[in-house]
Amino acid sequence: MPIRRVGGHRSLVSLTPKLSYGFKMNVSRSGYRVFSANSSPACTELAKKITERLGVELGKSVVYQESNTETRVDVKESVRGQDIFIIQTIPRDVNTAIMELLVMAYALKTNCAKNIIGVLPYFPYSKQCKMRKRGSIVCKLLTSMLAKAGLTHIITMDLHQKEIQGFFSFPVDNLRASPFLIQYIQEEIPDYRNAIIVAKSPSAAKRAQSYAERLRLGLAVMHGEANHSESDMADGRHSPPLSRTTTGHTGLELPLMMAKEKPPITVVGDVGGRIAIIVDDIIDDVEDFVAAAEILKERGAYKIYIMATHGLLSADAPRLIEESAIDEVVVTNTVPHEVQKLQCPKIKTVDVSMILAEAIRRIHNGESMAYLFRNIAVDD
Repeated sequence: MPIRRVGGHRSLVSLTPKLSYGFKMNVSRSGYRVFSANSSPACTELAKKITERLGVELGKSVVYQESNTETRVDVKESVRGQDIFIIQTIPRDVNTAIMELLVMAYALKTNCAKNIIGVLPYFPYSKQCKMRKRGSIVCKLLTSMLAKAGLTHIITMDLHQKEIQGFFSFPVDNLRASPFLIQYIQEEIPDYRNAIIVAKSPSAAKRAQSYAERLRLGLAVMHGEANHSESDMADGRHSPPLSRTTTGHTGLELPLMMAKEKPPITVVGDVGGRIAIIVDDIIDDVEDFVAAAEILKERGAYKIYIMATHGLLSADAPRLIEESAIDEVVVTNTVPHEVQKLQCPKIKTVDVSMILAEAIRRIHNGESMAYLFRNIAVDD
């Protein structure tokens, strides 16, 4: 051991680095863990598929509701200095799922996780992204809550409106399910070359056009009374309510806006003798889809498929689909729907865990996400 003279005396002094610098061996890239924010088997199924593809184990944690329905999260392992990915699929109880995610994110933040990335294949409250009369933009509120809880990044899929990304104060990767659904059409629908892509409303025309161009198929658009578009209520044009009574400016008389009157339902495009494939991002209440299928049958379509990213399938959706003219409903596994599949054999599932796992791997390794968005246009 080297000898150094200290204060006139010879002394043995170690020249090795001080203990406080001994941790530099761990400064290399930290590890990562994948947690599920819900302990129910239906919700952890997607998380298990993702971890199997990544070759890692699902993080050890317990998520449960106490007797007073409060959410409690116990993380059972160290997360200090690691990238943490929280997978949260949204079951029927949306608000409980949100609280589970918020509480888990905050628990990981207080336990010194390096980065906390939320993996929400279906982003809840995404339909409430516009002002509705005297309502509020709930989607913006939710994004603020996620940031406050400690999330630093979000991975999601097919946001209801792409502009929702502007609500976030941190990065968002909005993945697309269309490659998987297009592959299903090509491989599972016999004679798909005789199909036509249908938009059940003018607002869905861009999405339908994207599918039609990629599959080299024709396009049809439905318009009329059967379509109850949310845009009619979302822009606040009837708020405040119309009134002839004014205060202050008694001489002010604004022009009266004419009420909208939709024409009888029409189909722009020839569907006779064709397979009709209706595409959308969300299928929840299915009345509009059932009505559209009946019209397409009347116009000569001999098979009708519904393709959607998120299969919420609320209320009596399985029964209505089973009794309708719809031949098959194809959705991805962004939302648990195993119960609905048991009730209606027409519902089919496409697995998207591959792209979610690849997104997690690339984000942790600091790799570009461009590969996951190749050939994706602005309107897709």
